[in-house]
Amino acid sequence: MARADFPEVSKLPSRSDFPDPLVMFNGDRIKTKDQWFAARRPELKELFQHYMYGYLPAAPTKIEATIEREDRRAFGGKATLKEVMIAFGPPEIPKIHLLLVIPNERKSPAAVFVGMNFSGNHALVKDPAVRLPTAWMYPNPTGVKDNRATEAARGTQIDVWALEQSIDRGYAVATFYSGEIDPDRPDVRQGIQPHFEKLGLTKPGPDAWGTIAAWAWGIHRAVDYLVSDNDIDKNRIAVVGHSRLGKTALLAAAFDDRIALAIPLQAGCGGTSPSRGKVGESIQQINDRFPHWFNSIFKEFNKNPERLPFDQHCLVALVAPRPVLFANAVEDTWANPAGQFQVLRAADPVYRFLDAGGLDANEMPPPGILISSKLGYYIRPGKHSMTRDDWKIFHDFADRNFRNATPQNKNK
Repeated sequence: MARADFPEVSKLPSRSDFPDPLVMFNGDRIKTKDQWFAARRPELKELFQHYMYGYLPAAPTKIEATIEREDRRAFGGKATLKEVMIAFGPPEIPKIHLLLVIPNERKSPAAVFVGMNFSGNHALVKDPAVRLPTAWMYPNPTGVKDNRATEAARGTQIDVWALEQSIDRGYAVATFYSGEIDPDRPDVRQGIQPHFEKLGLTKPGPDAWGTIAAWAWGIHRAVDYLVSDNDIDKNRIAVVGHSRLGKTALLAAAFDDRIALAIPLQAGCGGTSPSRGKVGESIQQINDRFPHWFNSIFKEFNKNPERLPFDQHCLVALVAPRPVLFANAVEDTWANPAGQFQVLRAADPVYRFLDAGGLDANEMPPPGILISSKLGYYIRPGKHSMTRDDWKIFHDFADRNFRNATPQNKNK
C-alpha cells in the first residue's frame, strides 16, 4: 500500500486490543515467510513512518569517515580509542563525531555496541583530548554552560556508559552525542532535517520525519562506518539506548538489518511500551511534552490510540528474527514495565512464525532475573537510569544471543 492510499486517522477502525502483526492492513493473513518479508514487513514500515515517526530519507550515496585521532594505549593499554568524523553530503550538514573504543586483547574483530549519548563523548571518559561537542546541549548536566559543553563535564558520565566494563568483557563501544544529529528542543530545528529539505531529499508535511526518526537515521550512518572498520565484526553490531534514545535504538534496528541485536533500555511510550497502555505516559502526554519527536499525524491519535493500525509489538516484529532485550526498573512505572512485557508477548508469534524462537516466559520475571531468549526481558530494582549493572545484563544477553547469531548485513 502506497502512502497516498492510507486513510485519514478519523477513518481508521478502532480496536482496543493489539492488532495482529501477521494480518495485512486489508485483512489478508500472512501464510508464508516469503509473504512476511515481501509484503507485511514493508507495509508495517510504511505504516509506522506515515502515522508515527515520519519518513526516513534513503541512505546517502556516499559517506566520508575520517579517523581524527587514534590512541592505542587507552584505558591503561587495554583498548584502542578512535575519534571518527562521519560526513554525509555538503559541508554545511552537521557531522557525527563517533567515539569508538575497541579491546586490544582479542583474536578476531570485536562485537560492538553502538548508540547515542545525552552528554557528549567527553563526559564518558577522563581523557582530556576527547573532542568537546559544539552543538546545543541539555541545560541540566554538570559542565554545561549556556547550553554549551565545557571542560568541567569531562568524565562526569563514566558510570552511565561504563566503557571499561565493556572492554573487559571483550566488546567494543561506539557512541556519539544525539544533538549532533538533532538537538532535542521543540522550538527550533538545528540538526540535519532543514538541510535535507533544502536538498530536496525530504518533503515537509504532516508525515515528515521527527527527531526520533532523525536520530535513528544517524545511528544508521554510524553503522555505515562500523561495517567498514576491520577491527569490528560487522555481523555482531548491537544497538543500545536509554529512554528517548532507547526509542531510537529500537526504531534503528527495525529499519536496518545490519544491526544484529537491539537493547532499548526503559524506552517507554513511543518505543517499547504499548500505545494503547493505561499505565505511565500516554500518546497525548508525550506529544504535548515533546512535539518534535514524532510526525504531525501521530498527534491525531492523542485521544484515539485505539485507531492506530499497529502497536509497538509490530515495531519489535520488524526486528525479527534478530534478538531484542527490553530492560526496565521497578520504580520506573512511567515507562510501563508490565506493558512492555505484553508488547514482547504480542511480538512473539512473528518470531515463532519465522522459526526464530521468541519469548521463553509467560509471566514477568522477578527483579534481577534475566530472560535471555531471542526476545528477552529484564527488570531490576531502582529508577529510570542506565548503570554499570545494566551493562552487565547487556553483555550477558549479547553473550548468549551472539553465540547463535545469523549474519544479516542487509538493509531492507
